[in-house]
Amino acid sequence: MKTDHLIPLPRRVVRVITAAALAAVIPTAVLAHATSQAAPEQHANTPVLRLIGLTQANEIQSAQAWALKNRVEIRISGDKRIIRANGIPAHETGRFPNRGNPNAIREQNYVFRVDAAPQKRSRIEGLELGKFGVAVNGVPFDPGAAEFWNRDRGSGWRYEALSGAINLGLDTNNAHVQPTGAYHYHGLPTGLIESWARNIHSAIVGYAADGFPIYAVYGFSDPTNATSSVGALRASYAIKNGMRPGGPGGKYDGTFVEDYAFVAGSGDLDECNGRDTVTPDHPSGTYAYFLTETFPFVPRCFRGEPDGSFAQRRGPGSPGGNGFGPGEEPFRRGPPPPRRGPPPR
Repeated sequence: MKTDHLIPLPRRVVRVITAAALAAVIPTAVLAHATSQAAPEQHANTPVLRLIGLTQANEIQSAQAWALKNRVEIRISGDKRIIRANGIPAHETGRFPNRGNPNAIREQNYVFRVDAAPQKRSRIEGLELGKFGVAVNGVPFDPGAAEFWNRDRGSGWRYEALSGAINLGLDTNNAHVQPTGAYHYHGLPTGLIESWARNIHSAIVGYAADGFPIYAVYGFSDPTNATSSVGALRASYAIKNGMRPGGPGGKYDGTFVEDYAFVAGSGDLDECNGRDTVTPDHPSGTYAYFLTETFPFVPRCFRGEPDGSFAQRRGPGSPGGNGFGPGEEPFRRGPPPPRRGPPPR
C-alpha cells in the first residue's frame, strides 16, 4: 500500500512552477498528479496553474475571523485512490452564516474512494443532487441546488444555483454550506486557483466520483496534440429558445436547470462536460472532465462508474432530475447574489 504524508507549506507562499519542481518537494499522489501504480504518467516540464493550499494544514482567515485547519490526504491503495479530508478549504471563504445561507462551516470526516485507473462505460449516468467529485483540497463539488419552483420537488423545475435568481448565500468561490456544515463548490473554485494562465493547460483540480480527473477551463485546442495551443474550453449547452411550456412559464433564460439543452458539437465538450484528451498528466490520453465558466459549470453526469463513497442520488441521462441528496435542505430566499466574473479570456 502506498501512502503519502502531508507536507506543510508556508502560508500564502505560491509560485508558478513546473510539475518536475513540484514533485521534488511534494509526493506526486498528494499533488493529485498520480495515476495508477501500474502505469504512472507524468509530464515533468509542463507548467501548472498556481494552486493554493494543495496539501497545507494551515490556519484559514475568513471574513468571520474563525480559524480551522485544512487537512487532506490523497494516496493510492491497490486499485483505488483514497481521499481523506475534513472539507475545510485552505483559502478564505465568505461569511457563514449569511442572509442567504444560515449554516456555519464545520469540519467533516470524508473518506472518498475512486478508481485509480477508471474506465469509460457505454452509458451515461446522470447526477441529480449530490457530490460530483472532490477538489484536491478536500472540498466537494456539488453542483445542484435543492431549490425548486414553488418549493415543489415534483414540479420538474429546479433553480440553477449560479443563475442569481435566488440567494443561496454563495461566496466568491461559488461555494456555500449545507445544514451539515459541509462547505462545497457549485462552480469554479476561484480561491483554490490563485491565478489563471491563459496559455497553460490546467492542473488537476480534483477527481470525479468515477475516478476521472477534473481540470479547470483551460485545455489543448487539439485534444490529441499536447503541443497545440491552450485555450478556454467551451461547454456544449445552450439556453433553449421560446417559452417554458408549463410550471413557472415565461421565457427560457437560465433561471432553471431545465432551461438548458445539450447541443452536440456546439462546444468542445460532451454532455458530461468532458472529452477524451491528452493532458500534461496523461500524455497518452485519458477521459477528463472540465469545469467551465458557463453552464453546467461543474459536470452533472458520469462517463465512468461513480463510487458509492460519494453517496449521491443519481438518475439516468445528463443534467436534470428532482429530489434532495443526503443532508440537503432548501436555503433561505433573499435578493439575488452578485454575479461572479469569469476567468480571463
